[in-house]
Amino acid sequence: MKKTLITALSIVLLISCGKNKEQSVQEVLDSNNLEQLRAKKDQLDEQQQSLAADLKLLNQKISELDTNKKVPLITVINAKENSFNHFLELQGSVQTKKNVLVYPEVAGQLVSIYVREGQQVNKGQALAKIDDAGMGNQLAQLEANAELAKTTYERQKRLWDQKIGSEIQYLQAKTNYEAQMNAVTNLRKNIAKFTIRAPFAGIIDDVIKEQGTVVAPGAGAEVFRIVNLGDMYIETDVPENYITSVTKGKDVQVEFPILGKTVNSKIRQAGNFINPANRTFKVEIGVSNKDRSIKPNLTAKLKINDYTNPSAILIPQSIISENAGGEQYVYVVENIKDSVGKAKQVVIETGKTQGDIIEVVKGITNGDTIVNEGARSVKNGQEVKILTVANTK
Repeated sequence: MKKTLITALSIVLLISCGKNKEQSVQEVLDSNNLEQLRAKKDQLDEQQQSLAADLKLLNQKISELDTNKKVPLITVINAKENSFNHFLELQGSVQTKKNVLVYPEVAGQLVSIYVREGQQVNKGQALAKIDDAGMGNQLAQLEANAELAKTTYERQKRLWDQKIGSEIQYLQAKTNYEAQMNAVTNLRKNIAKFTIRAPFAGIIDDVIKEQGTVVAPGAGAEVFRIVNLGDMYIETDVPENYITSVTKGKDVQVEFPILGKTVNSKIRQAGNFINPANRTFKVEIGVSNKDRSIKPNLTAKLKINDYTNPSAILIPQSIISENAGGEQYVYVVENIKDSVGKAKQVVIETGKTQGDIIEVVKGITNGDTIVNEGARSVKNGQEVKILTVANTK
């Protein structure tokens, strides 16, 4: 009797369980019953939402209780306003307006050379002498005639002042004297052309013709090259888009790699003509050359200060990322407590760059804490731990 009762109860339970048994997804799919399919989907959606809520609660509790949780380790920089000078880097060559070839004014034999290469000369100093073909003797004769004409004129003038003699005699004496003096002056000017003189103070860079050579005015007849190394400048071409920022008076750092020398200067002249061939304009930078070490055509590297911001925020370019929309962004750390904070993605706008530093013109304010090392591995809203803090340059 007892066994029969147990068997009956077992059968009832089995039948009851069979009726309440939940259908599997595959069974519902096989049924091809639209109502059952929708009901099964609704059931799974509810289970998913319930599980997500439970997981969130569990993660929060684990985060509170886990003292050894893994938090990204980062370094940060504190945004700080600094003076920022941007430099346009170009290359130029040294020039001088006093680098000329000296030519003879008259033809003749070069009878004397008074200077040597490397010699310092003054403006107007005699450099060489050309044979004047006896013009010196002619000058002596003219000077003698002029002296006689002067004496005659002075005597005739004294007589005329005393109302002695005729006016025509006086005028003839005066005219003759003046003509003789003009002849002397003109001949002296012509004879002076036979002496080659320095057009300005400088250094004899090259003695081109030898003594005894016959020279004449014209191409290929240069006798000396004279250079003045005191008034040097650098000339370079600047792209036209800098025409409003690269102007007269701007500061320039000039480096001479060959000399291992750097000097500070300013733009002394900015051109007003845009070269249509390369869309550039010329600028001149004056260079002090007291030790005479800088030579014409020497190559120079130029850093022209084309932009200055006295209160710029500067950050390393390496910490900037770009999203799918082409926007640049960085991470700042907020709600910092015991060196732990939350990373927040901030979209920024940038300006000029200099080396590995870039100017931030929008998005970052003075005092913001910006993720430096570790910026590429941080996610928006993620908790991070700060290892070190450094100020921006």
